[in-house]
Amino acid sequence: MRRAQRTKSQLPPVYYEGFLEKRSFKNKTGRKFWTELCGNSLFFYNHSKDNNYVEKQDLSTFISLTDDPSLDRKLDSARLHLRIEDDDIYLAAPSLEARELWKGFILSIVKLEVPTTLNLLPGQIHMLREAVEKETERLQDIAEKAASAQASITVASPDHGNYLSVLSEMPACFQRVLREDAEILLEKHKGKGNLLLRPSRDGNSFAVTTRQDFNGPVVRHYRVTRIPDGGFTIALDNPVHCTSLHEVIDYLMEKTGGALKPLILEHTYEESIEYVTDDKENGEKSVRFASSSPLPPKLPPKPAPKKKNSGPDNNIYQNSSDEDEHSVEVRPLTLPRTSPVRPLVYQMSVPELQIGPGGALLPPIARPRSASVTAETKPRTPVKPLPVTDAISHSLNEELKKKLKSIAVSE
Repeated sequence: MRRAQRTKSQLPPVYYEGFLEKRSFKNKTGRKFWTELCGNSLFFYNHSKDNNYVEKQDLSTFISLTDDPSLDRKLDSARLHLRIEDDDIYLAAPSLEARELWKGFILSIVKLEVPTTLNLLPGQIHMLREAVEKETERLQDIAEKAASAQASITVASPDHGNYLSVLSEMPACFQRVLREDAEILLEKHKGKGNLLLRPSRDGNSFAVTTRQDFNGPVVRHYRVTRIPDGGFTIALDNPVHCTSLHEVIDYLMEKTGGALKPLILEHTYEESIEYVTDDKENGEKSVRFASSSPLPPKLPPKPAPKKKNSGPDNNIYQNSSDEDEHSVEVRPLTLPRTSPVRPLVYQMSVPELQIGPGGALLPPIARPRSASVTAETKPRTPVKPLPVTDAISHSLNEELKKKLKSIAVSE
């Protein structure tokens, strides 16, 4: 496998090192390497003094690490079985003590805790705890730098003189991943592209990672720095200036004749709403699809009843518009015309009464209007008006006296 151009000075800190014989399930032949556990990866060298590694095994897809009890004459009893998602790797240590140390360091780094099921001395357990502390600090430092790179990467705009977010104008091949993750991503999706843009470790610049195959994977990393006056520079022997990150990608594609292609990952989204429910009768779970029909429009709330003002000088409506719509013309009540009431006139005299046979009263004799006025018909001197009851009783008394007088004379 072709060597990757990455020196020891660029690798994470070394937690443990020593000789290991490596044999994968895909490659049946075993080979002895000088192996270093740097960060969460195993780096394999031909010799302990080599500066460049020849193979690398990332432990981010770690599944398990157990003793290998299989019988093989070519291997001694200090064997390990390392399971990852894509492969099964068989390792052989030179001794049982070395095997326990390799198990302890690998499990401590992957799980970030010291295992308690290994036969190790107190000093060796202390070494594992120090390795866990260093790896925890390294991961926290990487996370902080990645977060600051996403939040603070800005570039000056020469047209407007202000700062615009670069993230909103990133090429489609930009991925927020670290150096090691970029290599894994390109290897996993090598059929979709072999170039991607990512943030740099320092959080103030970018990097371009490429991966090609030539008797093995050939991985390259190119640093892209920002220019204070605007633009970017590809840090090569002869620096290349570009006005934008899009131009950086176009330049690499053009200079390689299209051999480098941006890795563009298309994300798929669901077209319907799915959810899992439990059947109340049998308790089994099932997947259901929710209706995507639009919800019916909500009716506006009914207006609250308007309060009437009880003051004598206030209108009964809250505003003038309501008063105009609901006002009713009130006309004054007119009473029908009636004839004037005549005052009661007191009768001044009582007409002469005539008594018929048996003492019955007869109606008065009507006098003709043309008759001459005589002493009998001459109106009497008006007397002082008396009340009606007194006048009637007085006239009746006078008439009775005359009748009684005339009866007495006739006898």
